[in-house]
Amino acid sequence: MPAIVVVGAQWGDEGKGKATDLLGDRVDYVVRYQGGNNAGHTVVIGDESYALHLLPSGVLSPRVVPVIGNGVVVDPEVLLREIDDLSKRGVSCEDLLISANAHLIMPYHRALDKVTERYLGNARIGTTGRGIGPAYADKVARTGIRIQDLLDPGILNQKLELVLRERNQVLTKVYNRRGIDAAAVAEEYLGYGEQMRSYVADTGLVLNQALDEGKSILLEGAQATMLDVDHGTYPFVTSSSPTAGGACVGSGIGPTRITKMIGILKAYTTRVGAGPFPTELTGERGEWLRKAGGEYGVTTGRPRRTGWFDAVVARYSTRVNGITDYFITKLDVLSGLDQVPVCVAYDVGGRRHDEIPMTQTDFHHATPIYEYLDGWWEDISQAREFADLPRNAQAYVKALEDMIGAPIAAIGTGPRRDQTLQLRPLA
Repeated sequence: MPAIVVVGAQWGDEGKGKATDLLGDRVDYVVRYQGGNNAGHTVVIGDESYALHLLPSGVLSPRVVPVIGNGVVVDPEVLLREIDDLSKRGVSCEDLLISANAHLIMPYHRALDKVTERYLGNARIGTTGRGIGPAYADKVARTGIRIQDLLDPGILNQKLELVLRERNQVLTKVYNRRGIDAAAVAEEYLGYGEQMRSYVADTGLVLNQALDEGKSILLEGAQATMLDVDHGTYPFVTSSSPTAGGACVGSGIGPTRITKMIGILKAYTTRVGAGPFPTELTGERGEWLRKAGGEYGVTTGRPRRTGWFDAVVARYSTRVNGITDYFITKLDVLSGLDQVPVCVAYDVGGRRHDEIPMTQTDFHHATPIYEYLDGWWEDISQAREFADLPRNAQAYVKALEDMIGAPIAAIGTGPRRDQTLQLRPLA
């Protein structure tokens, strides 16, 4: 049975939550494989809207087992509050599994994230200040604290004493901030451990056994391809690997067991935070697209930067992820335009680039080369078949498909679960 990866193919916020939720009724497990509570998914079911930050979107499907994989960094206070909030709305999280190997976001991670961003000034990366980067840095430096450490007070105290010996020196002597008390942190986090104990599992083993039993698994990341620490617009990236390859590392499922890679693209482009964005719109047109698309961060509330569709980025994502199918979201937002620009290549110093330039410098100086497609004025939110779309909207979708290197399997025509046109099976 299949293991399917859903991956953002731009700079994030493409609508992965909607795609995962749509597939949730057809799979047995939904796994979040990387990132932290610096990202979020919005899922609209009927008149109800759910904003998820750490929990996989599959938690909203009653038959699905939601899993937080080893590649995620977990702020336990945020996770427990999210579980409690969903429970109050009648959504059960009792089947949730959390990898014992997932790393924890600690108070000193949040403190360091905020002060270092402030210190960088105009050179700041644009982090959310939630401690994700410092937590991943400790993971790589082998000084991280994991979920399983909350189940062993001796180990937790030992690790905290060691790491805070150095972190407090940095906080107090470099940034003139108050040090953090190890005993107080241990007491707080051991309390979280008791509340999470029933969820903790060897999730890599559970998922592989599920595949052996013929069950199906959907793997979802946070952020997206262009924010990948290796393949994104470094250094303006996240601290983990949202690409499809990261799904294997962050879940414990081997690459030969993954059968389909579904890429999610908006019908236009957005990004949050600093960094290059060739098709970015400023002024009135950018503000129109922001308001029409409701482009504000699920987790942060920050206004997103907006721009036209970038086929160069989409082709790159197809290649990096090995995408087999695309889900295009928010096509309805583009209704009302006489013409819809699409970036088909870049100009860098008078030279055309059909692929993303190799160097950071060239990408920063890239300007878009546009093709202009005829727009449409009709409201498409009630469309239920591809044939229901206006002729020009159909032509726009077909033109994108020709440019991006993989077939379009589904189209989002509104935020609700039922506002999706399926052109071919996603699972």
